[in-house]
Amino acid sequence: MVDHRRLGRELELFHPDPLSGAGLPIWLPAGAAARHAVEEYVRELERRAGYQHVYSPPLGKRELFELSGHLGYFADDMFPVLRLSADDEFVLRPALCPHHALVYRSRGRSYRELPLRIGELGGMYRPERSGVLGGLSRVRAISLNDAHNFCAPEQVGAEVGAILDLIRAAHAALGVRPTGFRLSLRGPAEKYVGDDGMWQRAENLLRDALAGLPYVEAAGEAAFYGPKIDIQIRDPAGRESTLSTIQLDFDKPERFDLSYVDSRGGRSRPVMVHRSLVGSMERLFAYLIEVHEGAFPAWYAPVQVAVLPLGPEQVEAAEAFRRDCVGAGLRADLVCQGSLGSRVRAAAQRRVPYVAVLGAREVAAGQVALRLRDGRELPAMAMPAARALIGEVVASRSPDLLP
Repeated sequence: MVDHRRLGRELELFHPDPLSGAGLPIWLPAGAAARHAVEEYVRELERRAGYQHVYSPPLGKRELFELSGHLGYFADDMFPVLRLSADDEFVLRPALCPHHALVYRSRGRSYRELPLRIGELGGMYRPERSGVLGGLSRVRAISLNDAHNFCAPEQVGAEVGAILDLIRAAHAALGVRPTGFRLSLRGPAEKYVGDDGMWQRAENLLRDALAGLPYVEAAGEAAFYGPKIDIQIRDPAGRESTLSTIQLDFDKPERFDLSYVDSRGGRSRPVMVHRSLVGSMERLFAYLIEVHEGAFPAWYAPVQVAVLPLGPEQVEAAEAFRRDCVGAGLRADLVCQGSLGSRVRAAAQRRVPYVAVLGAREVAAGQVALRLRDGRELPAMAMPAARALIGEVVASRSPDLLP
């Protein structure tokens, strides 16, 4: 069975060192390179969709999380309050939404600014029990692709539809195959904030957004502040989990007294839409490692090109080709040690998409011979043409190795 923990170790993607702590894996250079590529893609996708990105601190005053409702409704899933003094208490945040509410209310807002889309790839922390921790799938320090979209009530339907389109685009680029949609509704009333009218309104808005899509309803799976659409995935072992999510929140705008000047000059309350296109980087990569068996699409492969000179005489030309690849934005390694066969096998074990071989004949002709990860070998081609071919595949974010 494919296990991301085993592949993570073999491919040197992440390392769960005991001194780091259970549920706190260290991302090694190869894993960090793949993660960085995905993060940059998601940020650019959001930027093109009108999102503004912020940085907010992983700590907040106790009063912030009392105001947000987390300490009242979510305390069992939070680390203990950090007490510096009797009057100075901080919380290691379990969510980013309280800070994004502060971003919204940092100045007055007009209806002309809405929807206001605030995005961040930020850290949040939850004291998961040791028994449920595993690799990247369940961790205690979470890097969440998060955003909060502040809308006028009449904009919610269109905004949720636009978010669903962004989720589809991100999933297609990453090779994520969702298994279905779940409308997560509230269960026992004592676990949730707000009144029946607020919940009914939010649930109906999400049902309308899901019209025409196959989905199931799940009572008791809502966030404490509102219902949500969960996009489900299934790993190769058949385990289902939530990756992407869209949540409606009428409660926090009330708690934080958020408002905007409406078209009549009065004050109106926005709706807060919580959303994540790809969930946390940890859970996302636990899934991607397994579903691709470590052979990521070329655009986020840790090393995209392994450059192999046949002998010492070709090292200078091989290094020049590697530098050209790096200058073009590709991730390329020069590999000189060992026989050619052993180096080709090592590249295959590392799931490198392209192996560029330079022998005396190729160097004399200014060419390179490309071998693809799937075993195909291409006729020798000019070095600029080989670099351009790889660059074209990477830039297109295609799952294929040839344009």
